[in-house]
Amino acid sequence: MDQQQILRMFPDIEYEEMAALLHLTENMTEQQQQTFLVIYQGKRKDRTLMLVFALLGFVGVAGIHRIITGDIGLGILYFFTAGLCFIGTIVDLVNIKKLTMDYNIKMAYETANLATAVFK
Repeated sequence: MDQQQILRMFPDIEYEEMAALLHLTENMTEQQQQTFLVIYQGKRKDRTLMLVFALLGFVGVAGIHRIITGDIGLGILYFFTAGLCFIGTIVDLVNIKKLTMDYNIKMAYETANLATAVFK
């Protein structure tokens, strides 16, 4: 797998995420790489969509972005406290790039483990 193939599938990918994907797939077979890309494409979250979910916190539905990223407890806390009185929502809006990147990297590692386990 090369950078061009990754850029075609994920045009909005950041450098750090691409480096992680290239590192994860460097020792995979072609079939494992294709499986990895298909599964990862379904799990990956777009930063713009996560930003929209975080902005919903200002209209009374706070915490959806946290639930999507797997922080279910924090998401429920945000929901019942109006995003910790909007302070948590504002902090998350500032850090939405890092939140999305951390989630995508975590999903990439899980997907790599799955792809290599299936085709051993």
